[in-house]
Amino acid sequence: MAERQSPKVVSVIGGKSLLLSDHAVNSISERNLSLEWVEHTVRHPEWIEADPQPERQRRYRAILEYDNRIMRIVCFETEKEIRIITAFFDRKAKRP
Repeated sequence: MAERQSPKVVSVIGGKSLLLSDHAVNSISERNLSLEWVEHTVRHPEWIEADPQPERQRRYRAILEYDNRIMRIVCFETEKEIRIITAFFDRKAKRP
């Protein structure tokens, strides 16, 4: 069985760490996503929706450099951190 690793710290802004789960690290790498796009979407979403999983959010943003496709980030936020669960371009996303 694979050993679970600690989340990867991407940045700290205003005392709040941005962390990537193992799944998020793999998803970002496999999909060739820019960490800059991911961080910008998390910190400055165009809109936010509740995720079916309690305490999680879906944060969305159009990425100009990628033909304005909509990036979806699933994350949860506490007083000290924002933990990213996954990241991908969501073809079905519609602005509210």
